[in-house]
Amino acid sequence: MRIFRRLLVSRRGATAIEYALVAALISLAAIIAFQTLGLSLVDVFSSITNAMTG
Repeated sequence: MRIFRRLLVSRRGATAIEYALVAALISLAAIIAFQTLGLSLVDVFSSITNAMTG
């Protein structure tokens, strides 16, 4: 618990927490977008691989 308290009080800790929240929100948005569009990551990467190899 002390580590979390230090992070919340420290500016560096607050910045790290903010970056983690932003990264989590971006990841969540990407997952929702893929599910909404009906895309699977396997299909996306397969398309990219096929385009690059020929």
